[in-house]
Amino acid sequence: VYSGLIRVTAETGPVLIGSPIANTSFYVLDRFMNPVPIGIYGELYIGGVGLAYGYLKRPELTAEKFVPDPFGNEPGGRLYRTGDLMRYCESGNLEFGGRLDHQVKVRGFRIELGEVEAALSRHESVRAAVVVAREDRENEQRLVAYLVGKQLPTASEWRTFLIQRLPEYMIPSLFVNLEALPLLPNGKVNRRALPIPDSSRPELRRAFAAPENPTQARLVELWTNVLAVNQVGIHDDFFELGGDSILATRLVSRVRRTFGIELPLRELFWKPTVFELAAVIEELLIAQLEDLSEEEAEQLLQNEV
Repeated sequence: VYSGLIRVTAETGPVLIGSPIANTSFYVLDRFMNPVPIGIYGELYIGGVGLAYGYLKRPELTAEKFVPDPFGNEPGGRLYRTGDLMRYCESGNLEFGGRLDHQVKVRGFRIELGEVEAALSRHESVRAAVVVAREDRENEQRLVAYLVGKQLPTASEWRTFLIQRLPEYMIPSLFVNLEALPLLPNGKVNRRALPIPDSSRPELRRAFAAPENPTQARLVELWTNVLAVNQVGIHDDFFELGGDSILATRLVSRVRRTFGIELPLRELFWKPTVFELAAVIEELLIAQLEDLSEEEAEQLLQNEV
């Protein structure tokens, strides 16, 4: 749904929201719900007949976000706190300045980082937890959890712990253990100072095991490139190494090109280790050889070698 409208041109410039649509009101307010002057950032509040009743089965969130309207004349009128940082331009249009909270969009899903942090903090070993959405490689945004505590779980154990509390898309791809979180002078977490995750293999349930045949060796090479880790064992779980649905699609595409087979994406979800997937690929290659003539089979084998 939308509440504002503006004609977009080819000109570059700030992100403008435009003006409210019919029967809708915009207010840019400070933390005391007072209107801010032109050019000063505040939070965007939306009112009007299109306002929802609230969040489904979330009365506490409804009370926080849907507040009484101090500017309207309608009894019981409310405004919605968007969490969007805005300011009025001289033209009367609204310019977007970011989010007031820590809501992000990763792989098409809107995620409240605070919910993920709260789930992590429920683990008895955690003293502090911060989650950020990082884009260390172009067009590859992923959730990274930074944790402080003693005897923290491994990446495998974290996934087992979180899958009972969060949907799959909200589980961080990487878990980084720190001695302490970087802080600003006012005591808040300095998110910009959080370190870039390194490319080393995370601690997993299974010990590292090297490839045992050419098929496994090729898969290990593909996995290290797609996941941007420097070491992959044949019993390592793709998703515990930081894989997600987007990276899974990329990996399967490279597997198809490398081996010349049609590998369904679901196979990676069902058999997410190099050892298991290599067996599937070898079965597909054998089936493919059986359908070829002797000459074609010999040529294919030479290409594989």
